[in-house]
Amino acid sequence: MIRVGLGVDVHRLVEGRPCVIGGVRFDHPRGLDGHSDADVLAHAVADAVLGALREGDIGKLFPDDDPRYKGANSLELLAQVAALAREKGLRVLDADCVVEAQAPKLGPARDEMRRNLADALGIDEASVGVKATTTERLGYTGREEGIRATAVVLLEGAEA
Repeated sequence: MIRVGLGVDVHRLVEGRPCVIGGVRFDHPRGLDGHSDADVLAHAVADAVLGALREGDIGKLFPDDDPRYKGANSLELLAQVAALAREKGLRVLDADCVVEAQAPKLGPARDEMRRNLADALGIDEASVGVKATTTERLGYTGREEGIRATAVVLLEGAEA
């Protein structure tokens, strides 16, 4: 059985929060707002895996009104999602991601983000793609009001 999942996540940039994307903490004057560490990239990948599993989204599994997830490390949440996939007899084969951000510049940390996501998913780094793009100053990402991430994953497993 082959399954494909798509995930999208957006977080607003605010003062007083760290800017964590793909498990990398960026030196940026504003960070992403959210209940957990608000790692927009890890959230998009988790939603993609959950979509492939037909299990809803990250908010269903880790509700933002649950104090257990206050400040949670999103890579640890992603690892739990990958474990759920394995429990259901599926494994992540591949993930490809795009982060839309005018700033910070993500390119220098691309390989570290790939490694972090691969480790959380339990797959080889070569099976994780991470790309970054600006929106040429268009829209909320271009105005530096927020950051958006999109991910697609491929899962394989035995017929249920």
